[in-house]
Amino acid sequence: MNFHVLTLFPDMIEAGLHTSVTGRALQNGYIHLNAVNIRDYSKDKHKHVDDYPYGGGAGMVMQPEPIYLAYEDITQNIEKKPRVVYVTPQGAVFNQSMAEEFAKEEDLIFLCGHYEGVDERILEEIVTDYVSIGDYVLTGGELPAMVMIDAVSRLVPGVLNNEESAEFESFHDNLLEHPQYTRPVEFHGKRVPDVLLSGHHGNVDKWRREQSLKRTLERRPDLLEQADLSKDDEKYLKKLKKDLHDQA
Repeated sequence: MNFHVLTLFPDMIEAGLHTSVTGRALQNGYIHLNAVNIRDYSKDKHKHVDDYPYGGGAGMVMQPEPIYLAYEDITQNIEKKPRVVYVTPQGAVFNQSMAEEFAKEEDLIFLCGHYEGVDERILEEIVTDYVSIGDYVLTGGELPAMVMIDAVSRLVPGVLNNEESAEFESFHDNLLEHPQYTRPVEFHGKRVPDVLLSGHHGNVDKWRREQSLKRTLERRPDLLEQADLSKDDEKYLKKLKKDLHDQA
């Protein structure tokens, strides 16, 4: 899979993604990264890419032409029109379902804004998706772009050593992941649950599913509305809710 990032700070993108899992994936060729410096496409002798907004107001706005020229350079070697993600607090909030959707693409372009934003005309011309990573404002789109690339990369075949890791971690089926334990068996007076030491895979799977349901109900009950629940899941959740009501 090919990630292209239109940015004013390509070194930031390169440094952030050439480490850990994404770094290994890049080294092994499972994913490819093309961090494009928008300033390289400025026709201004000082490489300016911003100007004052029409109508007045504070701050500067990124100009459309350097962005378009960078986009044109990238897409000349891509057969079909690629998805272009504009990173903005005004966009839909990024989630696991969106990561799974993006992972189906062969090429994905991220546009990282700065200053007071980007000229609306270039957004209308090239952007296909407006995406946010949360209801807060950052100084630029580079960190959100890296967050999304990390999440999408994990879903690309071969990136993770253990193929089950991507399938059964948090947000699979819109449920949070169950608690995890490792050695020692006892730590600060707290033991690993006996069921995990039993070697009975059926009981372990049942315990993990119930813990996943319990954790989601306690921490992110909103996810349950879209969760893929069996009759046993619904029965267990009903019991949990009754117990919580009785304790209140």
